[in-house]
Amino acid sequence: MAQIREIKKRIKAVGNIRRITNTMQMIATARFKSALDRATATKPYTEKVRTLVGELAASAGSVSHYLFQAPTPSPNRELLLVLTSDRGLCGAYNSNVLRTATTYLRSMERERRLEVVGKKGVLFYRFAGFDVARQHQFGEKPTYAAVEALAERLMQEFKEGMYDRVSVAYMKFISAGRQLPVVEPILPLSAPDQAGADTSTRTAEYEFSPDAESLLADLLPITVKTSLFQAINDAVVSEHVSRMVAMKAATDNAGKLSKTLRRTYNRARQAQITTELNEIIGGSAALG
Repeated sequence: MAQIREIKKRIKAVGNIRRITNTMQMIATARFKSALDRATATKPYTEKVRTLVGELAASAGSVSHYLFQAPTPSPNRELLLVLTSDRGLCGAYNSNVLRTATTYLRSMERERRLEVVGKKGVLFYRFAGFDVARQHQFGEKPTYAAVEALAERLMQEFKEGMYDRVSVAYMKFISAGRQLPVVEPILPLSAPDQAGADTSTRTAEYEFSPDAESLLADLLPITVKTSLFQAINDAVVSEHVSRMVAMKAATDNAGKLSKTLRRTYNRARQAQITTELNEIIGGSAALG
């Protein structure tokens, strides 16, 4: 009897867990669709700005800008910005990003400086003994203004010669079924001869007014800002996808466990009924 009561409690507990994970799955699905709309809306603009900057730089010939080259003399220092989530229950999302970022950190030949977006990353690196210089919070709906402020600070510090290189580690969103943890440089930008499309395939000819350097001085910071904003949007979309998949798997597993427990409960109940019938029959035979 005690075993049957214990199984009934487990069935009830598993049912409660299944309802919770199913609700979290639906919430993650709704948030994923919203985040995907934001990410896909900004991507064409980001890619077009990069293409335009590349074509302008290639058409202008030799153009000098501080965002194109590491500072001289070299500070021998690199900044890595790691994008993680504030909340868990998103499968291997954080562990994959942190594993990739940590491997990159340990392979650095320069002095390293670490900045982290998200509570999970901060907790991990503090536990692992890494010094986190700054912590950032953008929430589930990062605004361009907040990302722009961070990008401007990074560009200013790069201009002042604090870093040779600025990179970002995040989960790149490729499709709903595939996300890839990557480390991508955002500063310095690619050199003019590598920044855009092949000049042999370029169909547009540009006349500059004002001059090319003035135009690029406006466009290059926008390229950095939009690239960082796109990376953060990709990270948010990937987080929601991972949570949606993880909660669906948890819901399915809870359903399978519930069926197994009910089968076990029915067998135990049947065994108890059989035992009680045998006792009744045995008692009746003894009295007769």
